[in-house]
Amino acid sequence: MSRGLTPSQTVGPYFSIALNQLTRSDLATAGGEGERVTIQGRVLDGDGQPVSDALIEIWQANAHGKYGHPEDVQDKPLEKDFLGWGRVATNANGEYSFTTVKPGRVPGPGGTLQAPHINVAMFMRGLLLQLVTRIYFASENSNGEDPVLNLLDPERRSTLMASEVSGRKNVLEWNVVCSGENETVFFEY
Repeated sequence: MSRGLTPSQTVGPYFSIALNQLTRSDLATAGGEGERVTIQGRVLDGDGQPVSDALIEIWQANAHGKYGHPEDVQDKPLEKDFLGWGRVATNANGEYSFTTVKPGRVPGPGGTLQAPHINVAMFMRGLLLQLVTRIYFASENSNGEDPVLNLLDPERRSTLMASEVSGRKNVLEWNVVCSGENETVFFEY
């Protein structure tokens, strides 16, 4: 008896069943401090096709560089209404968008300051584990000092940069390429 290959098991696409009520696309609270920015883009597979059922979760510090988490014991202001957490799903064209504030710098390895960044976890069909990456701000002067960016090949750093959309103030574009040429840098955790 010959045993043939069976299809692999995938996760989803069930995100909309359980997680729609947990979507949070606007992290920038009214009256909150910091520069409001909208980050938008697309999630693409290795063939350049849109991923229509990806879920993007973000976690970031506030404009002062403090996380809304008990383990962040820095002596910096904590904004009680800024949670620093969001979740958005891609649409049929693989597009997503969220509005937040540009985060402040936070301590990194050895106490060195990291450039402002947003931590990202992505879920989608075919993945048993989430993808983990970061969004940096292309116009940020402190990117050259960031200990995480400095670990990467300089040619690959651009995959983590959100760039200003021409003619649209405070709107940045950051696209995710899941595999192949121009693949976004993903981190092991």
